[in-house]
Amino acid sequence: MYRFLRTPRWWGINVFVLLAIPFCVFMGTWQLGKFEDRVDSHQEAEERPDASSLTAEPLDSLLPVDKETSGRSAEARGRFGEQFLVPDRELDGRAGSYVLTMLRTDGGRSLPVVRGWLPTGAQAPAPPTGEVTVVGALQASETAGTKGVHAAGGLPEGQLGMISAATLVNVVTDDVYDAWITLTDAPTGLTPVPAAAAAGTSLDVKAFQNLGYTAEWFVFAGFVLFMWFRLVRREAEASRDEALGL
Repeated sequence: MYRFLRTPRWWGINVFVLLAIPFCVFMGTWQLGKFEDRVDSHQEAEERPDASSLTAEPLDSLLPVDKETSGRSAEARGRFGEQFLVPDRELDGRAGSYVLTMLRTDGGRSLPVVRGWLPTGAQAPAPPTGEVTVVGALQASETAGTKGVHAAGGLPEGQLGMISAATLVNVVTDDVYDAWITLTDAPTGLTPVPAAAAAGTSLDVKAFQNLGYTAEWFVFAGFVLFMWFRLVRREAEASRDEALGL
C-alpha cells in the first residue's frame, strides 16, 4: 500500500519535508535566542547602578556610545554656548521641554547637554558663564524612532525636534559629539531628566516580535509534518481503493 513512497514524486516530497522541518526548528530556535538576548540585556540595564552613584569618567573614554557605556556617568569641561528647547517631552505625565545647551569643550568640539526639563510656559534659565565642569549620564544620539522625537520639522527658531549630531550640525558651527549627556543635578527651575535605557535593551514591541516569530516557525514545522501525514494517508487510501477496484 505504501509503495508509492518510493516514486520520484514522493522522493521529492520526502526530501522537502526532511529539509523544511529542521530549517523551521533552526529559525525558531534562533528567534528564541534573540528574545532571550533582549531579556538578558534588559535585566543588565535594570541592574546597572544609577549614574549619580558612579564615579564620573572622562567623556572621550566612553565613546562611542554603546549598550555598555550608555547611562554611564561622564564628565566634560568647557564653556556653554547656544541654548535650545526640545519641545513635547513629557516627564512624570507633565508636558514640557528639555533645555539643551551646547558645551564647547576644551577639545574644540561641542557636546549637547540637557540641563533639565522645563514645564510648558516657564522660562529657561540662562546657562552659567565661564569655564564649567559638567557631570551627567551619557546617552546615544536620538533617532526618528525615539519616543518624543519631533522628526517632521517646522519648529520655531531656537527649538530642536531631535537630539542628534545630524540635527545639530545644521544649527551650530562647531563639530558636534555623536552623543549627549543629561545632567545629574539640574539647576534651579529645572528638573533632572532621567537617562533612557540603551537601544536594544528594553522589552519593547520588537522584543516580543521575536517571541512571536519563534512560535510561527514551530507552527510551520508542525504544519509541514501534519501535511505530510495527511498526503500519505490520502495517497494510501487511494491506492487501497484502486486495488479494490473502486
